[in-house]
Amino acid sequence: MKKNFDVTGMTCSACSNRVEKAVSHVPGVEDVNVNLLKNSMTVDYDETKTGLEQIIQAVTDAGYGASEKQAAGSPAAKSVDPTLAAKKEAAQMKTRLYVSLFFAAILMMLAMGPMVGMPLPEVMSGTKGAPINALTQFLLALPVVFVNFKYFTVGFKTLWQRSPNMDSLVAIGSSASMLFGLFALYMMLYALGQGDEATLHHYAHNLYFDSAAMILALITLGKYFESRAKHKTTDAISQLMSLVPDKAVVLKDGKETEVPVSSVQVRDIVVLKTGSRVPVDGIVVKGSGALDESSLTGESIPVDKKEGEELSASTLLTQGYIEMRATKVGGDTALAQIIKLVDEATSTKAPVARLADKVSGIFVPTVISIAIIAAIVWMLCGYSWEFALEIAVSVLVISCPCALGLATPTAIMVGTGRGARNGILFRSAEAIESLEKVDAVVLDKTGTVTSGKPSLTDVIAFGNVKPEELLTLVASVEQKSEHPLATAIVEGAKALNLSLKEASDFVQQLGNISGTCDGKSVRIGNKSVISSEDAKTKELADGLADEGKTPLYVIADGKMVGLLAIADPIRPDSKQAIEAMQAKGKEVWMLTGDNEKTARAVAARVGIKNVRAEVKPADKEAVVRELQARGKKVLMVGDGINDAPSLVRADVGAAIGAGTDVAIEAADVVLMKSRLSDVVNASALSHSTMLNIRENLFWAFIYNIIGIPVAAGVFYTAFGWILNPMIAAAAMSMSSVSVVTSALRLRGWKPVLRDSGNSDKSSDQVLLPSLRQLADVAVEAEQKDATGFVYKVGVEDMMCEHCVKAVKGALEKIPGVVSADVSLEQKSAVVRADRALSQEEVTDAIKAEDYEVTSFEAVSTPKEAVAIKIDGMMCEHCVKAVTKALSGIDGVTVLSVSLEDGLAKVAVPEGFDTEKLKAPIEDEGYQVVNIE
Repeated sequence: MKKNFDVTGMTCSACSNRVEKAVSHVPGVEDVNVNLLKNSMTVDYDETKTGLEQIIQAVTDAGYGASEKQAAGSPAAKSVDPTLAAKKEAAQMKTRLYVSLFFAAILMMLAMGPMVGMPLPEVMSGTKGAPINALTQFLLALPVVFVNFKYFTVGFKTLWQRSPNMDSLVAIGSSASMLFGLFALYMMLYALGQGDEATLHHYAHNLYFDSAAMILALITLGKYFESRAKHKTTDAISQLMSLVPDKAVVLKDGKETEVPVSSVQVRDIVVLKTGSRVPVDGIVVKGSGALDESSLTGESIPVDKKEGEELSASTLLTQGYIEMRATKVGGDTALAQIIKLVDEATSTKAPVARLADKVSGIFVPTVISIAIIAAIVWMLCGYSWEFALEIAVSVLVISCPCALGLATPTAIMVGTGRGARNGILFRSAEAIESLEKVDAVVLDKTGTVTSGKPSLTDVIAFGNVKPEELLTLVASVEQKSEHPLATAIVEGAKALNLSLKEASDFVQQLGNISGTCDGKSVRIGNKSVISSEDAKTKELADGLADEGKTPLYVIADGKMVGLLAIADPIRPDSKQAIEAMQAKGKEVWMLTGDNEKTARAVAARVGIKNVRAEVKPADKEAVVRELQARGKKVLMVGDGINDAPSLVRADVGAAIGAGTDVAIEAADVVLMKSRLSDVVNASALSHSTMLNIRENLFWAFIYNIIGIPVAAGVFYTAFGWILNPMIAAAAMSMSSVSVVTSALRLRGWKPVLRDSGNSDKSSDQVLLPSLRQLADVAVEAEQKDATGFVYKVGVEDMMCEHCVKAVKGALEKIPGVVSADVSLEQKSAVVRADRALSQEEVTDAIKAEDYEVTSFEAVSTPKEAVAIKIDGMMCEHCVKAVTKALSGIDGVTVLSVSLEDGLAKVAVPEGFDTEKLKAPIEDEGYQVVNIE
């Protein structure tokens, strides 16, 4: 189980390291991540071995405070607004700062004034007034110590527990200065009583009350600026949480009632009016409107929503009126999940951060040792113990490892926040670091390179039929189907503003759809709806297939009148994104379960050379492993359940935001805008963040490497360089501020690839189909199934649709009849059967309903069924190879290929030479045993 905690009392990376160590030693704890910047902790533990109480107690025993963090997006979490908490802390720090600076400034005038010619009150002037001056300095230093006493309580407590931190260094340094000042004060009073002016003069110039006070004041000044800068890095989550309104209007018993958002329950009806922000996730049950979804997707163009469509919390209704049924509330909403992802990412550590933690863990004890050794060495060299003390205090103060501890979390915080604002969600800090190292990108085709939704791309009309008339006829029939291809055709017609008509006698079968519209018997489907096609039609159909499209044949009253093409359109930004990846030296692969021809066509259009088609989920994962075996760092991008194994296997998995929950859960990065170009943007943000971290760590290390030797007096004998404790304190404070400020530069990061205006605004985009008319193509289609019979029957005396239904019902009752399409306008019926029908039985059936048969014509006769026994087929790839070989033979229709019994069944024209079936099969490496 994973739980999040708020931790109090941490001031530097040594603190966070101490908390991590303490909690990691609790039995049952598997993983601990402490974030100094957010004062938070994430613990993964076995709840059968330990619990919250034991974890909190471990933090308390280590000298800090802890409490369980409320779930992101929940009412309790919102009531404990991190922004308000940060403001409260900043206000307290400001009070401490003002008190410290006020008294420290007066103290500095008393201590340093005479050095710059500033006169002092007579009572404090001269040698005899020195004790009063010293006592006054002591009294002025006390308020500064009092308001900053936290440094002493925490510092000495952690020192006593043998885990010193930054507060320990400050507490030791300022305490040493105060104690030496008190010693000097007593020595001055003693010297005054003895009349020893030399001793009095000596100690009057060696008071350290001003140093003690200024150390505390300058450290507090640095902490104040640091807290202000840190607040800017943590505003991403706060801004997201602020998007959810506090109130919601719920419809109860027909009345609108305003209630707190926390009280909205699943299935409640929520009312939204223009200007309202959606409080919870839900589905539109009434009304329509335009919603600004920029808070979630980053897209500023409003999206139209109507009944049955989903709404997400935090989106803004810019126009319209909507009643929605709540489906997810509180921490279950999409916004809450985004907040959770951002929060988790900023609570984890990149591997580079762990290096800084390890250094910080041993840094403070090492600094204390250096300070003691430096003091001893200088005294052994004959210098006064006052000089040695000043050296030790300077080393302690300048060495505080704040900058080291803040270098990584500040950059991670700003980077993930910036990514969230641009629709890129990193699930962990490690994902940011790993993404920068990627040199191979594996892309799923459907839903990633392409939109994942079929669209109508081409309408080709034959003869005198106009493309708009053809599409209207087909869409009118297809609107009765829920098949994805039918939906694509209907949406394509609506995109051209065509008015659809009412269709009747709708029949949906495997591979084709038929119906009657505008007095015509219409049939739409794949190649199975025709028995032959001329060279021109075949060329058109093959050309569409070569482009990665699915051709559909349209037959009206037994005559082929056109072709439609359906394709999964390539996302408008895919080509640009892939070119950008390749320009960065990344090896790009595309994997798909689709056929080889379609895969190659899509890959050619976007510039991908490495393609694997007809792959299963396990095959995708195997490709990732294969690339990793070659030493590649692999990024896998996908959107479906079948992509989950490869997303987990890859070094970094990126899920298209419009994809499935399973894919998103398996991924390290979530692309909320569902744009492939955001893969490039995520990679660029990763690089910028890691560069910022490396710069911060460099300066933090360099600062300490240079500062400690100078403070220790290494260059004193050669150059006279030495650091006063006050200057050391100022330098330490400013180093922390500079590191945080450096991280804030990431707030100016901008996406590398931006919306070009024609990019995919949503995965539901409908493309306008291409319309063409070819007058020289007119194919008479023998309407039949592979081994079926088709008859055209003239019927008299039909007067209305009731008559049509009566005739249709009579015909379909005849044994062997598969379907009957009856046209009132044409006074005829097209009957399909799986056996030969006699004119007599058809006439009798129709006469029984009191209608007359005027004609009876056999439109087509069945092909001859042939069974081929094949040896050598071992798997599904073999089945596909045999099917492809047989399909390439003119006049042959493949009925089935069975792996279990090694039998292929095909339909061939009468008189067909069956020996022609052998060669293509044997060319594929299989043996034809016999043909029956």
